[in-house]
Amino acid sequence: MKHASVITLALLLAASTLAEDGKPPSTGLSIVGGAAAFVASNSTADFYAGLPQNANTIDRVLHSDTYGRTIWQSLVNQGLISPSDIGSHAALRVEEFPRMEYRLSMQYGLGIRYDYASGFGWMLRFDIAQLQAIGAFNLGSQSGSGILGSNQYVRCGMAGREDRIAIDLALTRSVSLGEAWLLELDLGAQLLNTRVKENLMEVAGNTYSILDVWGGRTPDAGVGSYDYVNQGGIGYGVYAGFWIGLRVGGVGNIKVGYSCLQQHVILEGYSAWGWQHSFGLRLEMNSFDFLK
Repeated sequence: MKHASVITLALLLAASTLAEDGKPPSTGLSIVGGAAAFVASNSTADFYAGLPQNANTIDRVLHSDTYGRTIWQSLVNQGLISPSDIGSHAALRVEEFPRMEYRLSMQYGLGIRYDYASGFGWMLRFDIAQLQAIGAFNLGSQSGSGILGSNQYVRCGMAGREDRIAIDLALTRSVSLGEAWLLELDLGAQLLNTRVKENLMEVAGNTYSILDVWGGRTPDAGVGSYDYVNQGGIGYGVYAGFWIGLRVGGVGNIKVGYSCLQQHVILEGYSAWGWQHSFGLRLEMNSFDFLK
């Protein structure tokens, strides 16, 4: 994180020396909108792995009377386990927990910016990235037998979904590269709110939510459920961005670029820094002469 900040500051200083070759592309207020491909760090992905120490666990659902019996019966009906060797859901066991990974996601943003004649400016933007984590675990038995076929386990899927909602405040530096093209460098800070939406497991073609709505108890008979409470939290981060833009006369700018983010993501039981990357398209409307 420190190295990224030093490099970006150096680029901003270098850009200031290049500003003499051309004027900044615009001054005044702009409305900013954009979309980006978002590559998330896997530093918190195992929140969705269903581990025994997690807020949401596989065992809580697998070994419950409410769901476990249905899971066991589906495995038997599909010929995946032998009922003579695995007599009930209580004998099922996770042999290998999943290693979760975030898939390539999309990020959307909307905000405002203000550019000065010096080429410097600031930008305030609201972003949302919708992330999905995926993985798979191996289901076996406590006796080590009873699984039909050549494998000694049943492969099961695991997935999680979250929204990361961010408020970004950045210092920007724009440099003209000629009549039509421009270069922009950004350095910013971020306030991040992560909201957990889903945590699912798939067994024998059926999907079950493992989000804890039972107050940490096993959902057996007589155990009531509660309204789901978000398991995310408030984090923060810093980022640096590099953009190449094309000026559109009378309208604004179209830019493509790359941003590198160091986010501190907080989930229940998980708190970790990780590098995130985005590759995006940004549209800026700056035809607001009365505010310049």
